[in-house]
Amino acid sequence: MIKFKNIENHYWRNIASRSALVIVAVVLIVLFLPRTEGKLFHYDEGKPWMYGQLIAKFDFPIFKTEEALKAERDSMMKHFQPYFNINPTVEQKNIMRFREAYKNGIPGLPKEYTEVIAHRLHDIYEAGVIDPQQYSTLVKDSDNLIRVVTGKQAVSVPINKTYSTIGAYEHLFMDPTLGPKRSILQQCNLNDYIEANLVYDKDRSETEMNDMLSLIPQASGMVMEGQRIIDRGDIVDAKTYRVLNSFEQAMEKRNATKAEITSTLIGQTIYVLILIGLFTLYLALFRKDYFDKPRSISLLYAMIVIFPILTSLMMEHNILSVYILPFTMAPIFFRVFMDSRTAFIGHATMVLISAVAVKYQYEFIIVQLVAGLVAIYSLRELSKRSQIFLTALLVTIGSAAVYFALQLIQADDLSKLDQTMYYHFAVNGFFLLFTYPLMLVIEKTFGFVSTVTMFELSNTNSELLRRLSEVAPGTFQHSITVGNLATEIANRIGAKSQLVRTGALYHDIGKMLNPVFFTENQAGVNPHDKLNDLESARIIISHVTEGLKLAEKYNLPREIKEFITTHHGTGLTKYFYIHYKNEHPDEEVNEEQFRYPGPNPFTREQAILMMSDTVEAASRSLKEYTEESISTLVNRLIDDQVAQGFFTDCPITFRDITAAKNVLIERLKSMYHTRIQYPELKV
Repeated sequence: MIKFKNIENHYWRNIASRSALVIVAVVLIVLFLPRTEGKLFHYDEGKPWMYGQLIAKFDFPIFKTEEALKAERDSMMKHFQPYFNINPTVEQKNIMRFREAYKNGIPGLPKEYTEVIAHRLHDIYEAGVIDPQQYSTLVKDSDNLIRVVTGKQAVSVPINKTYSTIGAYEHLFMDPTLGPKRSILQQCNLNDYIEANLVYDKDRSETEMNDMLSLIPQASGMVMEGQRIIDRGDIVDAKTYRVLNSFEQAMEKRNATKAEITSTLIGQTIYVLILIGLFTLYLALFRKDYFDKPRSISLLYAMIVIFPILTSLMMEHNILSVYILPFTMAPIFFRVFMDSRTAFIGHATMVLISAVAVKYQYEFIIVQLVAGLVAIYSLRELSKRSQIFLTALLVTIGSAAVYFALQLIQADDLSKLDQTMYYHFAVNGFFLLFTYPLMLVIEKTFGFVSTVTMFELSNTNSELLRRLSEVAPGTFQHSITVGNLATEIANRIGAKSQLVRTGALYHDIGKMLNPVFFTENQAGVNPHDKLNDLESARIIISHVTEGLKLAEKYNLPREIKEFITTHHGTGLTKYFYIHYKNEHPDEEVNEEQFRYPGPNPFTREQAILMMSDTVEAASRSLKEYTEESISTLVNRLIDDQVAQGFFTDCPITFRDITAAKNVLIERLKSMYHTRIQYPELKV
């Protein structure tokens, strides 16, 4: 009764946690979905209007485009005259400094040259000297005027009638009197006495500029109430595009009612809830193993939430194109870590939710669904980096091809086809290449193990396997043989072959601690002869716990650790148990002292390894290798495992077990076949 209550409590906790996950996912997605205060239309210039006839419900102005307004502003700015204040003290100070410095005359020149230069400096300051950076900006157009403020008066002066500090210095030597004496005068550093006396008046200039720009009309016409704007199927030309933009702006300024905003929010919530609810129902009905695993359901919902949020943000803030987002990353991850059907259902759910936020949902849904199918079909089992490159290439080609087909259906002129989308598909394909490094992040975050990781772990040059081959060579060979047998069985019944091969290589690593106590590593001497049965059983059983410690030390994935703990299940060390029982017939034997800690296998791959391991080890004890002896051995051992309930907790069928027996019999027959005896040469 207590057990039943615990099961019931676990069931309701599971339902509650999954319901909470659905609610959180819906809230996060709806929170980021774009909402407009007026009616939301999706349209582009040169594309057909996809809605019904649109009639103006009120008068509104046709606003100019940003490009048109910018052109008008630029045109007006060409005639703008910035304000400069004249500073008379600059001239007085610098001429006084010059006269003081050369009151005794300039060496090598008559004394009157001092006054000539002073007068020339006065002429330059009277024309006006401007900072070089400001002057270079203004002088680009020689017709530019500036307004020089003196007291309460502002006089327009052509910019080419003023000087920069550098230009003023050069102007001194253009004087017919001073020019011939340039070599002597250059020693006087006359540029030290030339300083900008026209100072830019920022406040007055910006005020004048804003007043001028405010006179530019923002609109170029009006749409009257009741006027037809566009009808279904009409092409959105440049003028209509401006009218539609103006209509949406006017709608925003009119401020939608609270009821309209609430209505949009409720609609989006119901839509997202239906799709996520259906996806959850699919998992509960057809993929219960994923539904019950937190890591699987976390990855699925994370992908389904992340991509709609990214789509919403890109649309809301008008960031590039949503077609550069690598949506097919999600089905690739689903396919690699789960299965093809879940990959497609999850991808379809994610795309349909994301479609709420984008323009032209029809095109978006078709392109993304095709891209997802191409990714799933091209990546049935990821084992090499090059497969990701091929998948990215095929997804790019597939997306471009289906979009081209849709354009041909909609367009009547090939010259009007939109070519920018193909660049977006190329960028999308480039981003897909990051799937490979991101796979490691997914593995570490959610606790999955990809086929690529399995390939890396099964490399016999890795440190742990190399140590096993050196310390326990017999065990190493046994593990390789078991891996080959288990892999063939997995391929025959449709299990995960790479997973079981990798598990087989590591299942006996605990034997490295005491390798000589295991028969495959012995060379004529059996150390068990000097031990009692209980001690021998303890050492044999310890290879499971020691293997688990090594797996922890070398950070092996959880799936590999499970092969170490389950390959003997909760079975007995039969040899020592029977020997002990025979030696102590009157004693009640405690079986737990001779029993492996378990647990029993709970996946098909673990069951396959248990069968392969037991049969391969026992086959070495056969006195003769005939078809009958091998068949008898295989059937007896596996039937005994079934009878003991080792496979009760794993989803392996009798059909799978029969197929496993057949594979083991066939392989053992080929491994231990009798060679023909070569005749001796008679002399």
